[in-house]
Amino acid sequence: MNKRQAVFETKKHIRLVRDILHKIVINLIERGGEHDSSKLVEPELSIFLKYTPKLRKVTYGSDEYKLFLKGMKPALDHHYRVNRHHPEHFKDGIDGMNLLDLLEMFVDWYAATKRHEDGDIRNSIKINTERFNISEQLVNILNNTVEVMED
Repeated sequence: MNKRQAVFETKKHIRLVRDILHKIVINLIERGGEHDSSKLVEPELSIFLKYTPKLRKVTYGSDEYKLFLKGMKPALDHHYRVNRHHPEHFKDGIDGMNLLDLLEMFVDWYAATKRHEDGDIRNSIKINTERFNISEQLVNILNNTVEVMED
């Protein structure tokens, strides 16, 4: 391959990567626009209206938190069924998700910590590691990403 061909192939590769990244960005923007919109209609709305203020005052993963989740079961069952950024959406949990699902899930976790009086994303990662059987490698990636989000 001569220099001209090599430059052409490199530019072609750069364009392809750019185009795919743009497609991913568009998908993420669409996800952001639709995120959790099912909470705004029944069967979720009335249950989330009742429990969201209560959840704000309890520690994520605590026994009281888990008790509230039991009370929210009808809404959560629906929510998980129609929102693929939750591991519960998939029969094999996180293993069924794609990278965009994971990213939306993680941003959702991060934002949720801001709703709790004692919210802490690193603690949420620890709790969810056990809850969803997250691999050590993915845990490391999530923790590395916290640094980017907090910059």
